[in-house]
Amino acid sequence: MALKTGKFVTGSILRHTVVMTLSSGAGLLAIFLVDLADLYFISLLGEDALAAAVGYAGTLLFFFTSISIGLAIAMGALTARALGPGDEERARAVAGSITAIIVAVGITSTLIMLAFASPLLKLIGATGVAHDYAVSFLRIAAFGTPFLMLGMCGGALLRAHGDARRAMTTTLSAAAVNAILDPLLIFTAGLGLEGAAIATVIARIVLFIAAWRPIIQRYDAVAFPSLAGLRNDTAPVFTIAGPAILTNIATPIGYAFITRMIASYGTQAVAGYAVIGRLTPFAFCLVFGLSGAVGPIIGQNFGAGQFDRVREALRTAFGFVALYVLAVSLILYIFRHTIADMFNTTDEARDLVLLFCGPLALAFFFNAVLFTTNAAFNNLDRPFFSTLLNWGRHTLGTIPFAWVGARMMGAEGVLIGQYAGGAFFAILSVWMAFRLVDGHARGNPPRNVTTFLAQSRAAQWPFSNWRP
Repeated sequence: MALKTGKFVTGSILRHTVVMTLSSGAGLLAIFLVDLADLYFISLLGEDALAAAVGYAGTLLFFFTSISIGLAIAMGALTARALGPGDEERARAVAGSITAIIVAVGITSTLIMLAFASPLLKLIGATGVAHDYAVSFLRIAAFGTPFLMLGMCGGALLRAHGDARRAMTTTLSAAAVNAILDPLLIFTAGLGLEGAAIATVIARIVLFIAAWRPIIQRYDAVAFPSLAGLRNDTAPVFTIAGPAILTNIATPIGYAFITRMIASYGTQAVAGYAVIGRLTPFAFCLVFGLSGAVGPIIGQNFGAGQFDRVREALRTAFGFVALYVLAVSLILYIFRHTIADMFNTTDEARDLVLLFCGPLALAFFFNAVLFTTNAAFNNLDRPFFSTLLNWGRHTLGTIPFAWVGARMMGAEGVLIGQYAGGAFFAILSVWMAFRLVDGHARGNPPRNVTTFLAQSRAAQWPFSNWRP
């Protein structure tokens, strides 16, 4: 009964959506701003190959960030399940097992990057001086990977204990350290690109310390893992982390294909794509925040059987991102030349940045829709649908369209194709989400894609009679 009076089951869905999105987006904004500042400081060195190297290295590092997100989801979910009924010892034990797994995965990831940095960079199109710079950057930044994974999972553990403020503070602390060290190491110490990599490693160590100090000192939230505990907990951890990792790594795989295509048009094109890659999450940070904020709203109302409010939450989220993407795209368009000048872009790099800051940014709406429906599927007990749609979006919805675009318009066509394919999967995901809600309301939710097609009842039109 307590759930039916929860804060997301009563009151204004629109208000809850906006408040949760803004609070969730604050920490993300700091991280994305520092990533953008990284590239800005590197661009001041006046060499396209350096910016391109950041783009190549960022594509590979994105894989390990995606793995971190999946492990963090498992940490938060499993410890929260134990803490819910008050079993603190079980929560400490499972947190210890997950921590051991994270350490193993983090060390393995570092060794992979150290050993295979060069061939992996060549695989995504890095050549010449840009390749050499990227190898140097990766082999330093790799040492921050275990600390990144532990820091992100520590934040998830703090949120499981209800300490969202400290979880946000960890990201803000790391972002502040990175922002201070970047200019000092790049320019004052004269370390250039290597200075940016060192700053990244130190910031990730700070992220780890800031998260784990309260975990150990305030909550005593982690027990030293035992072999028996590891054996028992590994399967449940990867039952949750596996689909989450699969869902998240679809994005860097799609980006790797696009980077490879862009690389065929030269270093300047890759440098321009690197600017877009850092500018996009910063400009649309609230969209990323929304995907994390709308989940609890949907989950509580779903648990309370309030399916009309689940539909309302989805419609409100779609309306919110439509207005937000429109507003941000307008700002990008107005300041498009200023942004291109800020990063010292020329020729092909400048053309790509101006294209993105023009009408193409509007197409990010389709990505935002997919983020929202992914959160819905995860909270409506169908996480596999998120995995399926994400992989579809970043393979069938990316590669053929980008290939056709490249043949028609060159590097600009690759970028247009990357966004064009998202429209179909966004529309499909909306249809599937509302069909799933309707199925739960009837007590007969579709369990797989075949069931969606087999069930004869038409889905309610998502936006009929909508009032925010």
